[in-house]
Amino acid sequence: MKLPTLIACHLAMVLTTPAQAETIYVTLEKDNALAVVSGPEGKLEKTVKIGKRPRGIALSQDGQSLYVAVSDEDTIKIIDTDSLKVVGKLPSGEDPETFVVDPEGQLLFASNEDDNQVTVIDLKTQKKLKAIPVGVEPEGIAASPDGQWIVSTSETTNMAHWIDRKTLTIVDNTLVDPRPRACAFTDDSQQLWVSSEIAGTVSVLDTATRQPVGKISFKIPGVTQEKIQPVGIRIDPDRRYAYIALGPSNRVAVVDAKTYQVIEYWLVGQRVWNLAFSPDHKRLYTTNGVSNDISIIDLEARKVVKSVAVGQYPWGVAVKP
Repeated sequence: MKLPTLIACHLAMVLTTPAQAETIYVTLEKDNALAVVSGPEGKLEKTVKIGKRPRGIALSQDGQSLYVAVSDEDTIKIIDTDSLKVVGKLPSGEDPETFVVDPEGQLLFASNEDDNQVTVIDLKTQKKLKAIPVGVEPEGIAASPDGQWIVSTSETTNMAHWIDRKTLTIVDNTLVDPRPRACAFTDDSQQLWVSSEIAGTVSVLDTATRQPVGKISFKIPGVTQEKIQPVGIRIDPDRRYAYIALGPSNRVAVVDAKTYQVIEYWLVGQRVWNLAFSPDHKRLYTTNGVSNDISIIDLEARKVVKSVAVGQYPWGVAVKP
């Protein structure tokens, strides 16, 4: 075979190579279940009952376990990703909704809205280590990739509480806009982004000073301001773009993560809650609570390519390679 023909064949193989397969796990708040979707094509494979009102979800570092906050059972359940059976329960405190696993995979930090505290759980022993008092109605929670910080946001106190990962004590509090719902660190740990649902803003905090360095507001033609309610946040590893779920506006905002300027809005399903990247960061998955589906966004093509019906009130989402 001639060289040009070889090159052409190689290019054809590259261009036709399918995207890497992945599994998307979605918690269904009203179905008391977990939906399992194959990606990137977006096919609902099965739905499994797991407990009353599941919301927050995360994968273990080895991908063998799912942690799911089952709010009305006051626990975080451990689910085997192969069998999809519950294999353990964690003492999360009352009404867990959101949680985060630290970068080392050793500790889990759960928000307890009713008790105004963060529960710290040792994942190896599956025992509670400590309860850290925070503000009123803690909601969002994030761990800095460098292992230094755990941050909890309190909806009623309107603060971000900075918890030292080593001492498990609060060392600072930052006032943010009303009703902070979610927070996310950049991959370099230099910034924390906090969404404020009632204010309709996202605050960008400098990790070194723990003070605001920017604020993002949103205006969508034809959509009233009260429907623009920022919740879930995802920032790409290079801090080029941030993606913000805007609740009942049914949009995801694309933000320049350097200038904090909104670039565009993508129309997704109704009441978009949370977001998750595919492992290769080429896709973004959204949970749309009221339309009972997830949206699949192609980040290279910069468009929504599919919606997938998954069940009642999809809330949390995690993706396994």
